[in-house]
Amino acid sequence: MCERLPSSAEALKQLIAGTAKVLSESELQKKLDLGRPLRIKFGVDPTAPDIHLGHTVPLEKLRQFQELGHHAILLIGDFTATVGDPTGRSTARPPLTRDEVLKNAETYTEQAFKVLDREKTEIIFNGDWFRKMNYEQILRLNAQVTLQQMLQREDFKERVADSKEVRLHELQYPIMQGWDSVELQSDVEIGGTDQLFNMLVGRDLQKEEGQHQQSIICMPLLEGLDGVKKMSKSAHNYVGVNENPVEMFGKLMSISDDLMDRYYTLLLGQERNSQLHPMEAKKQLSTKITARYHDEQSAIEARMTWEARFSKRDTAAGATDINLTDIPAAANVLTLAAHAFEAGFNLKKSNGELRKQFITTGAVQLNGEKLTDPMAAVSPAAGDILRLSKKHSVKYI
Repeated sequence: MCERLPSSAEALKQLIAGTAKVLSESELQKKLDLGRPLRIKFGVDPTAPDIHLGHTVPLEKLRQFQELGHHAILLIGDFTATVGDPTGRSTARPPLTRDEVLKNAETYTEQAFKVLDREKTEIIFNGDWFRKMNYEQILRLNAQVTLQQMLQREDFKERVADSKEVRLHELQYPIMQGWDSVELQSDVEIGGTDQLFNMLVGRDLQKEEGQHQQSIICMPLLEGLDGVKKMSKSAHNYVGVNENPVEMFGKLMSISDDLMDRYYTLLLGQERNSQLHPMEAKKQLSTKITARYHDEQSAIEARMTWEARFSKRDTAAGATDINLTDIPAAANVLTLAAHAFEAGFNLKKSNGELRKQFITTGAVQLNGEKLTDPMAAVSPAAGDILRLSKKHSVKYI
């Protein structure tokens, strides 16, 4: 029996989930109603050989389109990468040679296929058309946009206001990205929120050329492990898709509960099971992501390795068993820590001492997660380990 394809309304609901902006939902709905495979564009400039989980957010959305039967186009900016995307830059990017770009593209696409279906992905290089254009064609293309349009970009505007130079070749970048959409006759373009301006230029150029304008899907920029800055290698808060399973699993286990929900949505397209204890939910998230970029067995072994290391660390710290039934009703971090010190080690700590010396300093941890809010509700489960200090840990049984 053939699997039933979702209706256009069901598909739309799935496709807009986790997005930051869609231009527009009604327009995208009409395209889905056409009943034909849509041409979905996602362009990348391979300026580095490896990708991290932040890069996979738009790739995951492209994969969703694939699974719904649409035509996925991974556009490799072998020409635009030699110019350099000025998005978010306070200075011009250092130029790359085409050989450097093509070498990066090999590993980039190989890693992208850990998310995308290789057999259902069309790879196109924008050098195929840009390297054939003569100067007359370039002038005609430039005549379709104005300097005022280009200076509406926040990064250009800020650099001009700060008396920082904006090189003329940088003004070409949004035009080139927009022209890619014309060449591909894309129905939908996917990109990060920082790419909105460039994608809008694509709509304008398509209109000028008499084409239907592409819909735009902006994906949010994924926060790194610190939960604050955008994931990037320079911020040292990234998880590379080619990292070994144990390292990948361990890094993912370090994120906060709040960030965990975001990772579930953006990296797996799922919601966290609210019935699970947060620690188990995080282990499942880490296992699923590790399995996606490696395999199921490697992910299971990575989890076992992490748990063995964690258990060993707490055993060495002298964890003391405490019965779950002894926990105070409606416990918060403060009351739980006080009870654990007294029940496990016969030590009485004042509320002030607990707050200043243990809780707000991050010493109190439940299964490795810091509990820094004294009044936050907490409900340990059997097997959970509450660390109070370097010398004091309890295990609930």
